[in-house]
Amino acid sequence: MNAPHSPTATPPTYRPIQALPDQLISQIAAGEVIERPSAVVKELLENALDAGATQITVRLEQGGVKRIAITDNGRGIPPDQLPLALARHATSKIASLTDLENVGTLGFRGEALASIASVAQLTVTTRTADAPHAWEITGSQHGTVSPASGAQGTTIDVQDLYFNTPARRKFLKSEQTEYGHCAEIVRRIALARPDVSFSLTHNGKTVDHWNVGEFAKRSAHILGDEFANARLSLDEAAGPLRLHGFVGLPTASKARADGQYFYVNGRFVRDKLLTHAVRAAYQDVLHGDRYPSYALSMELDPALVDVNVHPSKIEVRFRDSRSVHQFVFHAVSRALAQTSATSFGNTPAPQPNQPAGSAPIPWMREQQQASFPQQFAEQPRPFSFGGGGFGVRQNSEAYGAMFRGNAEDGGNPSQPNQPQAGYTTGFTPRSSTPQEMPAGDFPLGFALAQLHGIYVLAQNSAGLVVVDMHAAHERILYEQLKNALDDKEMFVQPLLIPVTFYADAVEVGTAEEHQETLSALGFDIAVMSPTTLAVRAVPALLKNADAQTLARDVLRDVREYGGSRVLLERRNELLGTLACHTAVRANRSLTIPEMNALLRQMEATERSDQCNHGRPTWSQMALSDLDKLFLRGQ
Repeated sequence: MNAPHSPTATPPTYRPIQALPDQLISQIAAGEVIERPSAVVKELLENALDAGATQITVRLEQGGVKRIAITDNGRGIPPDQLPLALARHATSKIASLTDLENVGTLGFRGEALASIASVAQLTVTTRTADAPHAWEITGSQHGTVSPASGAQGTTIDVQDLYFNTPARRKFLKSEQTEYGHCAEIVRRIALARPDVSFSLTHNGKTVDHWNVGEFAKRSAHILGDEFANARLSLDEAAGPLRLHGFVGLPTASKARADGQYFYVNGRFVRDKLLTHAVRAAYQDVLHGDRYPSYALSMELDPALVDVNVHPSKIEVRFRDSRSVHQFVFHAVSRALAQTSATSFGNTPAPQPNQPAGSAPIPWMREQQQASFPQQFAEQPRPFSFGGGGFGVRQNSEAYGAMFRGNAEDGGNPSQPNQPQAGYTTGFTPRSSTPQEMPAGDFPLGFALAQLHGIYVLAQNSAGLVVVDMHAAHERILYEQLKNALDDKEMFVQPLLIPVTFYADAVEVGTAEEHQETLSALGFDIAVMSPTTLAVRAVPALLKNADAQTLARDVLRDVREYGGSRVLLERRNELLGTLACHTAVRANRSLTIPEMNALLRQMEATERSDQCNHGRPTWSQMALSDLDKLFLRGQ
């Protein structure tokens, strides 16, 4: 029942359509662009970088609400152009639609200074290289340009933000919160430009300073020592795309997504497509409730990306989103695939029976993806732990004996160093003692003993290695299962009774348009009517999943990304469960050769630092750390 109309309610006022005054237009624009003090900092820093600055100083007072002053040593603004600099939609960065479609600068709309001037007290002091002195303008474009003192470059002083719009000022948070947002903006932009020095001051106190340096040093300063000590470099190119920077190891993950920095042509972005691609690359090595840390920069032709799709320019749209997604996903995946023992400055473990001087046997497939034994591809057999393509040669029976329970094989736990019946390692160790073996050839060293049936203790050139044998074996099995399926066709399971469901026009259109893609993924989804779809077949691997839910998810992903990540994620989830239940269990006594075989296999397996649940598989304790425990040398 409708509420009774109040007799005292003010009737709506009907006005004729009219053009709004410039001041009101600028204040409306400021509501979109100048959301809070940090937005002012962002716009002014981008202008400074576009002007070619190499030194930038940011001074804040009361979280940026009272004052924001940014000084740079850029080209400066000629005095005759100062009033235009404060006018709406006046800029030197674009002049035509062609320029807009090929934006190479951070700013381009020409509305930032006008919007700021409409809600704050603004003063611009600037000097070009050939000017005898600086010039200054205060207020708006209608202000007077007068001589001033100052070095080459520009200083923009913004005071009393939202002084004339008190309603907007009420929505600001505490001083410390607003300062935190401003500082984060400075960090984002400073990370993108290590060739520029930045200084940040708050309430008269210098908070941070970054000198010109390498990207590695700048990223370590901003993301912290934990990231600097657990990161992998990445630099890949494909056609017009280049991706470089650092991705954090899973050990550098966080409970929040505050260590993620992605740049497109020098511009910080939070794009769903890019975030999804990176997250998908981490899915095999990171626990579900953790967030990876990374600092990545993508460079591509400006014509291939539209940066004019968001008021604050924090989102972008790619012309070929599918190619970009796949490129980022595979580049990050390849970097993370090397997070095994070989990423610590060592070379992959060679096959001990390899002739001296011969070419190394390849254990990495093309583009650094894991290879799988050739004999496995040629002869169908149960999934096994070993393979001829790695540093350990064993057949499935050998590893079956290796990890068969004591109750089955009659093994005696009290004699862990005696080989089991029927067990062959497939290689002969170069020496029976770790001290006589070349530790440089084997980054994880050689087994010494087993601890409580859970951990393998090994010795390498750096000190002591502790391996969680179940987690390590689980990762090895998981990678082998994935590679085996990648090398074979996707088997399809026809449904005895097709599953029909209601679908909207977008889903029906996607099913019709992407039949070839859906078939390649193992799906047969037929259009029965303008509002009905029928699932007639699904991938055999996912035959126990709910067909309707699976079909909707696949159609959504095909529409958004041009390929289904859902299939990959669910397939990997199932393979992970299989690997977990198949891997060697705790309290299983292993012989020394068995433990060494596990170490060699870890060295030859991608992502062997973590199991597929994101838990670490091994840890290194240096001799110096052991010396500290026993106060040696003190």
